[in-house]
Amino acid sequence: MTLLSFEHVQLRHPENRSSLLLDDICLQLASGELVAIWGKRRSGRSSLLRLACGLIPPDGGTVCFDGRPLRGPTAIGRGIAYCSESFRFGEAWSVERELTEVQLARGVSRSLARQRAQQALERTGAQALSERLLRSLHGAQRTRAMLALALTSSPKLLVIDDVVAGVGLTDRMAILRLLRSLADEGMSVLTSTDETPALAGADRALTLSDGRLHGRLATELAEVLPLRAAEH
Repeated sequence: MTLLSFEHVQLRHPENRSSLLLDDICLQLASGELVAIWGKRRSGRSSLLRLACGLIPPDGGTVCFDGRPLRGPTAIGRGIAYCSESFRFGEAWSVERELTEVQLARGVSRSLARQRAQQALERTGAQALSERLLRSLHGAQRTRAMLALALTSSPKLLVIDDVVAGVGLTDRMAILRLLRSLADEGMSVLTSTDETPALAGADRALTLSDGRLHGRLATELAEVLPLRAAEH
């Protein structure tokens, strides 16, 4: 089942509106699939991921999530979770408190919010960070905390930009294995990177260059074989 789709999407360059940063982008992402997009710096891959969660609107074409066109970032926290290395936590709180307070703002009860926060920290291997101040985190610690925050909303789609940015070599494979396991459990994951080793574990790895995606843009369905009556 297709969860996210780009249908002939265009996006104009923010610094030169007469030129296209992304042109005729077509992409389908199935439930439980991990897709990685590789591109050089300033190739538009971060913009493509922001389109995928409604943070910016396309200048042409349509982005659909769960069968409906995305109209603004209203789906974030309601089916889509977005993580970015440039994300800045708003308060000087501990990790667990941040995870709890975000849920309280969504109307979740305090007891359930704490339970979900602890489960998310455990799932991402970030239990030891629960009492750490957010502003003190870096590298893989920060990535795990962002992923834990994302998981508190039980998203269908996880969008994570620059998946290994700032993460040391020894921690990268652990983060990539975590994303692979989330996809294996049924969550769709869309990532971007400018480092080819970060494509490990992806169901599909696409290249973004000259404003266009290259590679297998849709999942390949298994061949349908006609049923035949059993021979006696």
